Amino acid sequence: MARPGGEIAMIEGRLPDGVREAEDVREAEDALTLVTVAVRDYPDGDPEFADGIDEQLDLLADWWCDPEAPRSFHRVPQPDLLERHDVERHLHEARVREIGGEALVLFITGHGKRGASGTHYLQLPCTQSRRQLATAFRTSEIVAAALDCRARHVLVVINTCYARGIADELDRLRQDIGAARRGGGSLDVIATCDHDQLVHVRRFPSVMRRVLTRLRTTAQITTEWLSVGQLMAEFENELGSGEDRRRHRLHRVVDGSGLTTPTPCLPNPGYRPARALVAPARRQVATPADDTDVWLDRASGRTEDSDPGWYFSGRRLLNERLTAFLTGPPGALLLTGTAGSGKSAVLGRAVTLSDPAFRADPRAPGAVTSAPPGTVPPVGAVSVAVLARRRAAADLLRDILRGLDAEPLPTGPGDDPVERWSGQLDALLRAPGEPVTVVVDGLDEAADPFPVVRGVLAPLAAHCAPGTGPGRLRLLVGVRGSRPPGTGALASPKGPGAPDEPGLLAELRAVLPAAEVVRTDGDDSRRDIADYIRALMGDEPAPAQAEPDGSPADVVADRVWPSFLDARLAGEQLRDAADPAALVSDPGWLALLSEGTQGLLRRDLALVAAEGLPADVALALLRASAFALGAGIPWSNVWPTVAGALLGRPLTDPDQAIGTLLGSRLAGYLAHGHEDDRLVYRPAHQTLADVLQDPRRSLLAEAVEPAEIAEPAGDAGDAGGFDGAEVGGDGVPAARNGEHGTRASADATARGLRPAEERGDAA
Repeated sequence: MARPGGEIAMIEGRLPDGVREAEDVREAEDALTLVTVAVRDYPDGDPEFADGIDEQLDLLADWWCDPEAPRSFHRVPQPDLLERHDVERHLHEARVREIGGEALVLFITGHGKRGASGTHYLQLPCTQSRRQLATAFRTSEIVAAALDCRARHVLVVINTCYARGIADELDRLRQDIGAARRGGGSLDVIATCDHDQLVHVRRFPSVMRRVLTRLRTTAQITTEWLSVGQLMAEFENELGSGEDRRRHRLHRVVDGSGLTTPTPCLPNPGYRPARALVAPARRQVATPADDTDVWLDRASGRTEDSDPGWYFSGRRLLNERLTAFLTGPPGALLLTGTAGSGKSAVLGRAVTLSDPAFRADPRAPGAVTSAPPGTVPPVGAVSVAVLARRRAAADLLRDILRGLDAEPLPTGPGDDPVERWSGQLDALLRAPGEPVTVVVDGLDEAADPFPVVRGVLAPLAAHCAPGTGPGRLRLLVGVRGSRPPGTGALASPKGPGAPDEPGLLAELRAVLPAAEVVRTDGDDSRRDIADYIRALMGDEPAPAQAEPDGSPADVVADRVWPSFLDARLAGEQLRDAADPAALVSDPGWLALLSEGTQGLLRRDLALVAAEGLPADVALALLRASAFALGAGIPWSNVWPTVAGALLGRPLTDPDQAIGTLLGSRLAGYLAHGHEDDRLVYRPAHQTLADVLQDPRRSLLAEAVEPAEIAEPAGDAGDAGGFDGAEVGGDGVPAARNGEHGTRASADATARGLRPAEERGDAA
């Protein structure tokens, strides 16, 4: 159309007269809106069809409008849709074409039909079958209203017969959407059936209901939003047989966000915001938030808890030494000890207590003042703390730089990132400024520890020397090391007279010759272990000068020293025993203590079997977590598949088996983390992983007589389900990466357990 003087002027972004900008939730910058076009009251009066539509709408409310979700969609009320005009009026009054905000989800359901031209029509109660153009509604017109709205992200779901038949229409219409609009967000359309298929009205809500349950439980996806690819994959997983998957899977009609990019149009029903009491720069090594909460609450005077506060008061000599280092001049300190002797727990405590965000918690002052003098590092004493577990040198350098607020320099195809970023870190430390403290834990668990020593730590040696050159660095490294014969002191000798220490610790001492070496497995740790066991049992610590008196804690400490890992496992068994004194005098149980982690695990497997989870299934699940690469094994379909392969047969009801495992005493053998947007599980300590991976280890005990099972220590209903927390009913924390793991309270104990015939294989 033209007029004298040229074309009709188009005013970009202006609304017609009489249509005001709504100042409601849908106009907010972060608004999330759900609109439905659901037709149900057809003349045939089929009650099953109407019920199926209602089920779909109930599903939408439960998923997108969940009041318990961190962010919930606003659902626009829908009137009855009987004729064409009702649909157009609904689109107009709901302002679908003008809706703004972050996301719009449009759900279309009812009878659908394809005309002779291939056009897809939404059928209405007043539609005349021979007058589709006049009495039905073009489905593509409804979809187009949403795609060209003002919301940044749009998802349209079409659940009608022949839904995918709309694809050609939308391909043409999409070309009329501006390039800026297409590229500025995400525009996605999903059809629930193919172009030649009828919809089973209750299939979609029934499958989606199972997907909803799965996402809230076993999928354990950790992102706030899902991708369209994730939704389609989870939907397909719930379809069962191959034929059903082929015929009834979802179809992508318009792809605007790809397979892996999360979209705000798809809230993750299982998402709960991660809690963190420590800043990101120190979070890898710090004690997990859930664990810290327990100790903060107890230190704040909760009278129903009698725990003496091990987290703040235990291991006094070690904590004093670390605090002195963190407040002293530049230098290097190597914290070492045998497996399970508490290295990571001690480092985690120091990192956590020095964090400004943690100390700002209103509960922190009471907790800090309850700790012995000289054991709490000052605020800001640790600049950055990184975990080396299964990571390469470049990964650690990247995280150290970012923790120091320096973005790593870009690298090209010919660049060595370790060399480039090591040089960047060197330049940063040479600049004038306040002292910097870097903590590296789990060095022995790095993907390749020796390149980390040479590429990351060796270049830092010059910065650790006080009074010479650029020294302003305190470097604290946690690394496993064997216990030299006769070692009884907290600190190991250093210098030319030090005993030979082959391996990684020797390499560290070579590149950091002035470093002080502090051990976590000295003779003094025996008393620490006894006090730790008392804490697990809810007893008060022994007086400072008291000698061992044959108490259960002292007996166990003598058997498990220097392993805090074995102390935890044994202490939990003691705590749950109906008669701890009887258990600690049982020769069979003491023999298991002498076997260490293997013996304690064997007993816990038998106890879980007595509570209903077959020991071989429980062991297969634990072993699957030990063999997982990366950060751990995800639940989903992966954990059951790997466990079934190790067991030699598919697991019966695998989700129930995993849920039972995670709600049992064996949860204490696992820690969890995050990888590829999933919650993943791994053994709580590398020692456990070694035991579980070793095919020579016999971990399944012979069956025990019913008389050998002690009376339950509490109500069997107390264990409850697993809620993802790393703290059991006793409140003993699960330290990051292994000194303690997750655990739920157990309800029964066993005595006199006899190991299997292959017991001689145990080391």
